[in-house]
Amino acid sequence: MDYATLLQILDTTLRLATPLLLACLAGLYSERAGVFDIGLEGKMLMAAMSAAAVAAITGSVWVGLAAGILGALLFALVHGLASITFRGNQLIAGVALNFVASGITVLIAQDLFGQGGRTAPLSGGARFNAITLPFAEALAGVPVIGPLYAEVISGHTLLVYVALALVPVTWWLLYRTRFGLRLRAVGENPASVDTAGVSVVRLRFTAVLITGALCGLAGAYMSTGLQAGFGREMTAGRGYIALAALIFAKWRPWQALGATMLFGFFQALALRQDVITKTIGIAIPVPALDALPYILTVIVLAGLVGKAIPPRAGGEPYVKER
Repeated sequence: MDYATLLQILDTTLRLATPLLLACLAGLYSERAGVFDIGLEGKMLMAAMSAAAVAAITGSVWVGLAAGILGALLFALVHGLASITFRGNQLIAGVALNFVASGITVLIAQDLFGQGGRTAPLSGGARFNAITLPFAEALAGVPVIGPLYAEVISGHTLLVYVALALVPVTWWLLYRTRFGLRLRAVGENPASVDTAGVSVVRLRFTAVLITGALCGLAGAYMSTGLQAGFGREMTAGRGYIALAALIFAKWRPWQALGATMLFGFFQALALRQDVITKTIGIAIPVPALDALPYILTVIVLAGLVGKAIPPRAGGEPYVKER
């Protein structure tokens, strides 16, 4: 594999890993607060449809982005009501949201555009365009570093850089602020947080709404940045992949960055099967490449490379003692 091909694969990796990273960070907030969220897929799907539909109608990607975030927030609110307020089963509530999103997104898109559940193609100001970072063209001729900066780091849409910036922001928020301390505590021992006079319900709802906002960014990126419109089931299981990455990362933000980049790298390799065959001389089936990240997650869960221990109060509705 030559250097130019490697740069192309890394560029694709970053693009494909961005929605995974945003969804993984979304699940991180929710699950750190003790609310397991299987519904990441549904929130992303709703956000993708909302963002693409509104952007197509208004011609503004920013209005579409706001609509995408709002759509995911509505789903997050429903999930919060079901699992926090009414103390329902968190996993079943998340699965139900995925089923609802799968149907309602196609229904709305078909009603608005009449194109078999797709939105109209986006162009111009209705979608995010690539950003050329400073000095990218000037440094392109510098050996090794120049092409890496110009072709891999530069040339992505705004939401790619937002996703990367959210990793240190999340780390700082969770580990260097009072809010983060309380959020992590409510996922481990909500009774002690309640005893300290802090509302467990408010903290968990805050975490769930943050999850919704980040899923909104992930879905909007898919339909207005990564692609140019919404299509039926376009998230293609990325919400579940993000959950696998979250487990692989052991619920930590920096590890989440590495895990999602790894998953994105395998997805990028699956698109370049010819390169792998040429490099190693063996034709590896695409499904085998797609399965590798999941195999690694199973290895982690088995404790072979360190145990992945979820928050102790995760998945358990909190009932205030009287």
